[in-house]
Parts: sequence; C-alpha cells; structure tokens
Amino acid sequence: MSTFKIAVVQTAPVFLDRGATVAKACALIAEAGRNGAQMVVFPEAFIPTYPDWVWAIPPGQGRMMGELYAELLAQSVTVPGSATGQLGQAARQAGVYVVIGVNERNSEASNSSLYNTLLFIDAQGELMGRHRKLVPTGPERMVWAPGDGSTLDVYDTPFGRVAGLICWENYMPLARYAVYAWGAQLYLAPTWDRGEPWLSTLRHIAKEGRVYVVGCSIALRKDDIPDSFAFKAQYYADAPEWINVGDSAVVNPDGQFIAGPLHKEQGILYAEIDMGQMRGARWNLDVAGHYARPDVFQLTVRKDARPLITVEEETPMAAESADKGAGEV
Repeated sequence: MSTFKIAVVQTAPVFLDRGATVAKACALIAEAGRNGAQMVVFPEAFIPTYPDWVWAIPPGQGRMMGELYAELLAQSVTVPGSATGQLGQAARQAGVYVVIGVNERNSEASNSSLYNTLLFIDAQGELMGRHRKLVPTGPERMVWAPGDGSTLDVYDTPFGRVAGLICWENYMPLARYAVYAWGAQLYLAPTWDRGEPWLSTLRHIAKEGRVYVVGCSIALRKDDIPDSFAFKAQYYADAPEWINVGDSAVVNPDGQFIAGPLHKEQGILYAEIDMGQMRGARWNLDVAGHYARPDVFQLTVRKDARPLITVEEETPMAAESADKGAGEV
C-alpha cells in the first residue's frame, strides 16, 4: 500500500447530547468508510461538545457555570462504556481506524471530574488507548482536570505510527519531542483553535517533526446551540453566525497543505497520505534522531500513572494472623 485515505470530520456535535452525538459520529464513520477512508479523525471534545461557554461566562456566575457543568458531566463518556462500545462497533463495521475527542468522567475515582480525552480505536473496533490532555488552557481548568504522562503514547497501525496531542498541547515543545522520539509519522492535532497562528503551527509541526499533521476542529454555528440554554441569550447575543469557523486541514511533512483549510463549512475533508513520503521525509532532518544531540540535551518522560486513590488489599497471611489473634484469650 503506497497511499491511504484519511477523513477529517469538521462538524458540530448535537449540543450536550451524548446519545445523539455518538449516533451522529457513527453515521459519519460509516460515510467516511464508504468513501474509501481508512482512518477517521474527529475534533477535540466532540462528545458531547467543547464547553466554549467557559470563555464567555464570567467566573463569578457560579450558579450558571455549575448548571452547565452538571449537564456536561451527565452527558460525558465513561471509558470503557456504552459510548465507546458503539463507536467501536461503527469502526469495525466500516473497517476504519477512529480517533475522536470526548469529555471523559474520572470513573476510577469520584466520577465527578472530567478529562479532555482522545480515544484511539482500531479497525476491529478495539480501544487501543486514550490520551488525557496534560494541561487545560485558561478557563478550561474550570471544567477539565489535567492528565498525566501515562496516557502519552504512540500507536502502531498498518499506515505507520500514529500519535495525538490536543489543541494547545501542541505548543508544548517537550510533548511534541516525545512523540517524535517514539517515531510518530502521522501526527493528529484535534482542537478548538482555528485561523492564524494555529494554521501556521500545524505547518511548523509538520516541518519540524517531518510528519503528516491533521488539524481537526468543530465547526460550530450559533444555531447549533439550542435556545433552551440561558447562557446563549445572555452571553452569545452579539456573537457572529460562526462561533468556530473550523479550519481543519492536513499538512504534509514539507509543511504544505494537501487538504483544507475547510473554513465556515461542515463536512468531511479527505486527504491521500503518501506512505513513501512518510518514511523518507527525515533523511535530512530528524529532530529526534541524527539531528538530535543527546550529549547536550536529554528528555525524561515520566509515564507512571498518578491515581487519585490506591486500595491496598489485605494479604491472606495477614488475614490468617489476625484471625488467630482474635481467637486467643
């Protein structure tokens, strides 16, 4: 296989409706598969939506922020769970790899905090892994908890090694370098960002890492937010028609756009990825290989998980000793 087709989904979720958004995603996966795509990429926090209201509502509006957070939490995704199962089934039926952004509950602990998470699903419908955004930006920290290094990884596929960083994680030089050093060839950048300098950032990453870069954003119109949400009338009354214009794009390892940017439009952007260029791009620049200077610079990545709670089970020997002690007079 010398080339493969990738599909970049630029559309709006069904706002704060997990079930309907998952159904929409599954339909788009099927459509992309019918059109010959072998990998389908969705935006950051697609299910059930990116919480753009954190940029519009003043922090002092605690009651409104709390109500929206409660709704977002109720509609967010447990990993694994029914939503991931439906997405896996859609991937398997279409025979495609799927990468999709979700709001994920911290089901391993309180089940009341959220992560900005990227799911990686293979063509058999199995969850290969997930990445939790390391640093939420600005007011996003009122919604999302930070992830840890245990979810920073790359994945082997028939099309090469795939990695993903979310939105402004792509401005973290050491995070980029880590995925370069692990051999990423297809670099995914699901986001809420758009326009300049974001598009220049995608081109820079492609040239720096000698990777194909996929930028994928939600294209959201004001009409995509139901009028039933009070914050819309109060804080979005003067907003333009397009809250987010999208600007999804695919860039080759020379830093050239080969698809997009898709601007003020909802749909699927397709691109042909040349696997020969993917393999040969680093002959003159490999920043984590022959262009590196490990005698001068070194990077340590701590990939141990940082759980919020650890339960120590009683050992059988300790339990037996306690039972004997209880029986003594």
